[in-house]
Amino acid sequence: MKRILFFLYGIICYVSFLVTFTYAIGFISNILVPTSLDAAPQVPFMEALLINSGLLTLFALQHSIMARKGFKKWWTRYVPEPIERSTYVLLSNLCLVAMFVYWQPMGGTIWAIENASAQMFIHGLATFGWIVVFISTFLISHFDLFGLRQVWFYLRGEAYQPLAFNVPYFYKYVRHPLYFGFLTAFWATPMMTVAHFIFALACTGYILVAIQLEERDLTQHFGDHYTEYKKQVPMLVPKIKASGSSEAAAEA
Repeated sequence: MKRILFFLYGIICYVSFLVTFTYAIGFISNILVPTSLDAAPQVPFMEALLINSGLLTLFALQHSIMARKGFKKWWTRYVPEPIERSTYVLLSNLCLVAMFVYWQPMGGTIWAIENASAQMFIHGLATFGWIVVFISTFLISHFDLFGLRQVWFYLRGEAYQPLAFNVPYFYKYVRHPLYFGFLTAFWATPMMTVAHFIFALACTGYILVAIQLEERDLTQHFGDHYTEYKKQVPMLVPKIKASGSSEAAAEA
């Protein structure tokens, strides 16, 4: 019974991720959702800045601290290991929901592109970024990243098998295609409001810090394999031609 409950819990957390992620695309791109980054301001600028900074900090701390090896070791004293990843995903979703609900638009326009063809190109670039994000999760094991693989092993009564170290397609060109896709989606907008700029800038800063933490963990885990991979493949800006390696690491 416990195995079934853990598996159902994992499915619920995964479905909540799908819903939250889909809403996030609309929230950032201002399409088909009731709240967005760029709506009309409702509160004074400084109040909005403080609220939004708090929301971004909450997500960054939750997302980074809970992904660290030391925290996981402590956390799994209280949360069963098979559902640790699912719980991480669920809490990340809740932080995003808080952002959707409490985010305060800030007014002001940094740039606005009026040309219809240019707008179409930029929207296409943002869509490309989201597609890269989605595909990248499958290249590194989508279901492990979001906790379903862990609860599936537990349901079957099998020990969890860590992911193998390999170089799926995008990872031959850039070490962090997931982050490359996010940055493309965040910055590719025909109208950059102050709120959107602060969001994109904060996320860029978070990603650059997160990469350092992740690569430290990956180097400790995979040793010389990851060190050699770092020498051959750029971090975020893809090379036209990959230098090739047979191995790459999964995102934390």
